[in-house]
Amino acid sequence: MKENQLIHMSEDKDELGKVEISPEVIEVIAGLAASEVEGVATMRGNFASGVAERLGRKHNHGKGVKVELTDEGITVDTFVLINYGVSIPEVGKKIQDNIYQTLLNMTAIELKEVNVHVVGVQLESSKPEQDKKEQ
Repeated sequence: MKENQLIHMSEDKDELGKVEISPEVIEVIAGLAASEVEGVATMRGNFASGVAERLGRKHNHGKGVKVELTDEGITVDTFVLINYGVSIPEVGKKIQDNIYQTLLNMTAIELKEVNVHVVGVQLESSKPEQDKKEQ
């Protein structure tokens, strides 16, 4: 993907100007849409986003999302960790639907594909307060 590639929203000549959307905006919207699905534990970023997060750049909402712009259309890949005990196919379908609908509503962009990559399962961690009460 080229770095300066923008998505042109309209080709109407009667407008005041043009509207362009950066792929990073699509990443943020898709990341937030995927994160709000029940059953998603967290999004999985790459090494660079992990380092940036540790150095103080919190709230990287595009973490775990890759947007690819091609001649055929826009493809979104998400990388998620799922909570233990949920139906992975159901959560995956909800992620796809939520990303597709959110991007359509906010940007009027129709996606070619929304791919969900489940890269792990998040086990619930036991809380120390509950362990003390049980003893």
